[in-house]
Amino acid sequence: MIEQQYIDLFETYRKDLDKHSAEGINSKRDEAFQMFQKMGFPTSELEEYKHSNVTRTFDKELGLNIRNIPIPVNPYEAFKCDVPNLNTNVYFLINDRFYNKIELKNSLPEKVFVGSLQEFSMKFPGVFNKYYGNIANVESDGVVAYNTMFAQDGFVVYVPKNVTVEQPLQLINILRSDVDLNVNRRLMIIAEENAEVKLLVCDHAVDDVDFVVTQVTEVFVDQSARVDVYELEENSEKVTRLSSLFSKQMESSQLVTSSVTLHNGYTRNNFKFELLGKHAEAHVGGLAIADSEQHVDNYVFIDHAVPSCTSNELFKYVLQEKSTGVFCGKILVDKDAQKTQAYQTNRNLCASEDAHMFSKPQLEIYADDVKCSHGLTIGQLDEQALFYLQARGIEKDDAKLLLMVAFTKDVVDLIRIDTLKERLEQLINKRFKGELLRCGNCNVCK
Repeated sequence: MIEQQYIDLFETYRKDLDKHSAEGINSKRDEAFQMFQKMGFPTSELEEYKHSNVTRTFDKELGLNIRNIPIPVNPYEAFKCDVPNLNTNVYFLINDRFYNKIELKNSLPEKVFVGSLQEFSMKFPGVFNKYYGNIANVESDGVVAYNTMFAQDGFVVYVPKNVTVEQPLQLINILRSDVDLNVNRRLMIIAEENAEVKLLVCDHAVDDVDFVVTQVTEVFVDQSARVDVYELEENSEKVTRLSSLFSKQMESSQLVTSSVTLHNGYTRNNFKFELLGKHAEAHVGGLAIADSEQHVDNYVFIDHAVPSCTSNELFKYVLQEKSTGVFCGKILVDKDAQKTQAYQTNRNLCASEDAHMFSKPQLEIYADDVKCSHGLTIGQLDEQALFYLQARGIEKDDAKLLLMVAFTKDVVDLIRIDTLKERLEQLINKRFKGELLRCGNCNVCK
């Protein structure tokens, strides 16, 4: 049994995990351990993981930084983001440890906390205990339970009532190691009543070793609050990324999320949204560009639990060579959730005969006064459009590039940071051209 080595590891080094973490984080380990012993890692026998064999990613010798030893690198010198005029406050997680020598471009509003999960748990124990591990329930998934067992640090954004963080925040996750490594990190975003914040999360792998990353993100959006979370993955083909984002929204809140996979190895993203207050809105976007034998799997569950809420969901894939894409989207409309508006769209472009796409859009509706729809397409490049462009003197490869870039545009348009949107368009163009992938002047990647 693959899980046994991790069960033994946890029991052997439990005291070290606690010693190098914080009390609040440690308090959730026992429950998570019990659930992991029962569930183990998800297998392809589960319907939700039918096309993604998560268990096999842990069947190898992986290091764990149990004593939470810092990596000797100054990321502010190594990584210089060149998104024009983005003007963010930049923060770093080196593997799963927060880099605490922060260099701020802009001062934060009073009482806003952005930084280490450990530090937040000690400074704001009441707020921490209210949210940590409560939105991302360990019973929901074996990977979530595993992450909760081993996580020691992470990243937190806390915005109190009636506060707006004007400038976007940026978290850069950097993977560094001399040996194959398992990384377990946590993110929390808490926006209290009428608060506003935007966060961009970027993933980069530096060293040429195997990484298995689990990431659990909890997002709480209180009444009339507005939160944007954008994720950009540019990892190497040796990275397995298992990410789960959970959110809860209250009355008149708004959440915009967009997950863009530009380069990866093996990716599984879970998104689970709960609309718990009237007039809450969730706008969910996703884009995956894959080639070689890359694998991208997105699972999305949106629960409309109360009346008069809205959700819009758009996921697009561009698959080339022998890559594989998976999309499973489910919208649940509870019996009391009248006046729901819920829309789900999945569009997929298989640009080679060897690419494979598996898609399963679903609606489960128990209310009768609703407006809901889902749509799915899987196809190849439009031959007529390709001929039209070639007839006007555009080379075939350039014509294909134009059509693929145009296909991604409406997902990019969901992003509400103009400078990021413009930069992402450039990155997508580079990605299709097969140019070196780097979203900034990242010296550690040279």
